[in-house]
Amino acid sequence: MAKILITTQTYENYGYRWKPKGGSDYFITNFKGDFEAATKEVIIAKDQIECNNDMYKEYILNWQLVPDDYLTSFEQDQLDHEGFIRFPAKVIK
Repeated sequence: MAKILITTQTYENYGYRWKPKGGSDYFITNFKGDFEAATKEVIIAKDQIECNNDMYKEYILNWQLVPDDYLTSFEQDQLDHEGFIRFPAKVIK
């Protein structure tokens, strides 16, 4: 079994320009399919993740299949420095 890691980029509107403000990581868990099935899952999840309004935008940058025990770099950093994960990646399914 695997999970799908989706990485996004966010932007905030500063009136005269859009400023990149990092992004988020999302997981689709308990995934059992192949690359084609994963692509379909990401397309379905797109409506739950992406946002585009006058003040804020969030877009999917990338996605990949990862093992069930995979930790994002942010999760791993929290575990290494604090001993626990305070801010896990968001699970959308």
